[in-house]
Amino acid sequence: MERDAATRATKLLIENIEGVIRGKRAAVEAAVTSLLAGSHLLVEDVPGVGKTMLARSIARSIDGSFKRIQATPDLLPSDITGSSLYNEGSRSFEFIPGPLFATVVLMDEINRTTPRTQSALLEAMDENAVTVDGVRHPLPAAFFLIATQNPVEHHGTYPLPEGQLDRFAIAMELGYVDAATERQIVRAQLRQHPIEELEPVVSTDDVAGIRGAVRATHVSDHVLDYVTELARTTREHPELELGASPRASITLVRCAQARALINGRDFVVPDDVKTLAVPALGHRVVPAAGARLERDHGARIVRGIVDATPVPVSSG
Repeated sequence: MERDAATRATKLLIENIEGVIRGKRAAVEAAVTSLLAGSHLLVEDVPGVGKTMLARSIARSIDGSFKRIQATPDLLPSDITGSSLYNEGSRSFEFIPGPLFATVVLMDEINRTTPRTQSALLEAMDENAVTVDGVRHPLPAAFFLIATQNPVEHHGTYPLPEGQLDRFAIAMELGYVDAATERQIVRAQLRQHPIEELEPVVSTDDVAGIRGAVRATHVSDHVLDYVTELARTTREHPELELGASPRASITLVRCAQARALINGRDFVVPDDVKTLAVPALGHRVVPAAGARLERDHGARIVRGIVDATPVPVSSG
């Protein structure tokens, strides 16, 4: 897809989602950035702020299928990936796809399911496929996983391992809207939820084309140096036990490319990286043992690193 067409399609997508998710432009842009970067999204927020509606709005806007998985302690890997069942008629095993086989998948309260089930998502997030009984099954080309977790309620939860957190492009909050916007939201739902009237504005094939345009966005050596300097600094920070991985650097660049396209540019500027560094890196770093119980400590450290790291002057 040509760049200008990709930018127009992306703006239509964002505006369409905003028809349901009102007053949260930055969050909607972050979600779309994650989608176009070819990665996945982690939403850490309290119940009732629109996490499910965000996922459904994205699915409807790209004319894709949607599945919601409620994570519970008794959820098994086969409950999400699917399983092979014996067909007496054909006298052979037949693969029955699980809910993971959808364009947009919402894994609600992902930290309430066991590490065994959480790990079943890793191949899907990395390779767009799952392997069941030794057979590899591809997922939809535009597969996008949105996982949620409640940052306040920790009883009966299983913290996500570092390897899984490293596979989410962006971690963000939706938060509460202001009083005027909340009033608009309540009035808009007096008769029917706006999601019921939402129509597609792009196709899943368009998403693949936009992702191609994202990857063709120019990234200068100055910007690459800036990204690698941020990542290196996290690895040397005394308050961090584990810094950002090379995968994190790659994802940050990909997200910066997506942001550049959203803003109508064919090149990344340092401000793209600076804006996305905290949501793209903050959840990936591991604070030292004494600070692990402090919420958002990793993000605050990354924010400090970003503020202290000189921004390159050249963007060409």
